[in-house]
Amino acid sequence: MSPVAAANGEMQRDTWYSATRKRARLESPEEVGRTAARRALRRLGARRVKTAEVPVVFDAETAAGLVGAVAGAASGPALYRGTSFLQNRLGKRIASSMVTIVDDGAIPAALGSKPFDGEGLAVKRTTVVGGGALESYLLDTYSARKLGLASTHHASRTGSGVGVATNNLVLQPGDASPEALIRSVKSGLYVTELIGFGVNFVTGDYSRGAVGLWIENGELAYPVEEVTIAGNLLEMLDAVDGIGSHGENRSHGRRGAVTGPGRSLP
Repeated sequence: MSPVAAANGEMQRDTWYSATRKRARLESPEEVGRTAARRALRRLGARRVKTAEVPVVFDAETAAGLVGAVAGAASGPALYRGTSFLQNRLGKRIASSMVTIVDDGAIPAALGSKPFDGEGLAVKRTTVVGGGALESYLLDTYSARKLGLASTHHASRTGSGVGVATNNLVLQPGDASPEALIRSVKSGLYVTELIGFGVNFVTGDYSRGAVGLWIENGELAYPVEEVTIAGNLLEMLDAVDGIGSHGENRSHGRRGAVTGPGRSLP
């Protein structure tokens, strides 16, 4: 559902959806519509803000984009082509100790779950980042051989051949509620949407358009738009000092920020 909200000559839009493998787990059309409407309405009156270096809180869906960028850099094709900022970092610290990212293709009834990968190897739970350290790449048989490693059972078969893809990629939840994370910020940005594909997988440089809500004294104050978040992904991951205790679980029923199933990686 993508409604448009209008007031005083201004128009804003936002989106909400529900997707599961079990019909009983779907949100009702009415609830999807109400959530989409609330998200669109809260964007009315959006302002621009001055350039500043401030704390940023990502909501669960936008945090999933950061997790997906890590997976893209950890994929075999990017590594053996020399186009990944995670090259030669296996076993090394790449993020805050709070960050643990797991890909699990065996979660019951999850959108990305399946018994085998695209090469017939049994899927399994893979810890990509554990306590801030890069514990595993994401490899099919071909990319594994190119790197002198073993397949991690992440082959994905497409119309153009075999590549690498995630299954159910999850940022493990932390101890703080999303509300507590917002309350911890004196002045900063709560991001609800990211725009564009501004991640340089060679260098880790990050620059994406953003929409969200400005935080003042721990409270959501007013909507903002036409914002660009810029930095380096490794520096951003290293600076993580809080992860929400629950995230977006509409995709598979397990908590945490999640990328979509079967995400093809460079």
